[in-house]
Amino acid sequence: MKALILSGGKGTRLRPLTYTGAKQLIPVANKPILWYGIEAIVSAGITEIGIIISPETGKEIQLKTGNGDRFGAKITYILQSEPLGLAHAVKTAADFLGDAPFIMYLGDNLIEDSLDSFLVDFKKEDLDALILLKSVRNPTAFGVAKVNERGQVLELIEKPKDPPSNLALVGIYFFSPEIHQAIATIKPSARGELEITDAIQALIDQQKPVAARQLTHWWLDTGKKDDLLEANRIILDTRLESEISTEIDPNSQIIGRVQIGKNSKIINSTIRGPVIIGQDCHIENCFIGPYSSIADGVRAIDVDLEHSVILQNAKVENIHQRIVDSVIGQRAVLKVAPRRPKALRFTIGDDSQIELVRSIE
Repeated sequence: MKALILSGGKGTRLRPLTYTGAKQLIPVANKPILWYGIEAIVSAGITEIGIIISPETGKEIQLKTGNGDRFGAKITYILQSEPLGLAHAVKTAADFLGDAPFIMYLGDNLIEDSLDSFLVDFKKEDLDALILLKSVRNPTAFGVAKVNERGQVLELIEKPKDPPSNLALVGIYFFSPEIHQAIATIKPSARGELEITDAIQALIDQQKPVAARQLTHWWLDTGKKDDLLEANRIILDTRLESEISTEIDPNSQIIGRVQIGKNSKIINSTIRGPVIIGQDCHIENCFIGPYSSIADGVRAIDVDLEHSVILQNAKVENIHQRIVDSVIGQRAVLKVAPRRPKALRFTIGDDSQIELVRSIE
């Protein structure tokens, strides 16, 4: 059994952050989104992993993720020269996949469920495809499955105007080698891509064994800022363990579950968890509120922050009003003059510098 993780694409829904980096490397609780998928796959006993990369962000993903040693896996990087669809990604990885069954995992997905039971069902029932589903409030925004009472998939519809169910395709699939023949029979969709839903539908039309399972816990597609913040909130809420790896000055207060990395300085500040702070940070005269993630090398002075994500080496200084629901990119610099409105909301790209100045009346 092998795994294929899709980590290409341009991440247009997360711009400006993804103008300069891969969306799959944006951290949730200070760990790249992509790594959660790798860890889930390895936990299920699959250690031979191919990662689809794009020309724009592939080198960054390779440099950050490495050869797989840190995960106990062997990673092979596969270049997809153009984003021509999920089924096209499978075609691109044909040499790597060979005749092996495999799990296909979209690299910006996060799920709480373990993959183990799904893998057992896939093998036990000798399926050609097993798709994972989750009930959603807005099925018109997703690929949707029509499933009978026995869990057999009858039809897949991409973003239907009149959905046959509220069961959305999660973006995690188990395939036998039969999927390659199915992909060979399909044509590009109206948007010019080879759709994996069309390939699965081809298996269904050929009466191949295709089944579905529903997730019982949360699923997050981290393709937008608010989704990213929600993923950060849930991971901090459910997985964060307290660990203080640096000295805290006597004028600071740590409340609740808080993790702080080595060589970080916490000076005259209150940290109220769940919060994670990376290594080599300087936090002074700050209140860092719940559901905040601060990456390595961040400098924050005179800041009131909560429910936000600050990326590596950013500087946020002299802001005396609350920052909420914000994502601040790598190396960004944010400074604000003394008088201001009650709250600020930001999505700030890498290398940005922003100063907000109130005019003198």
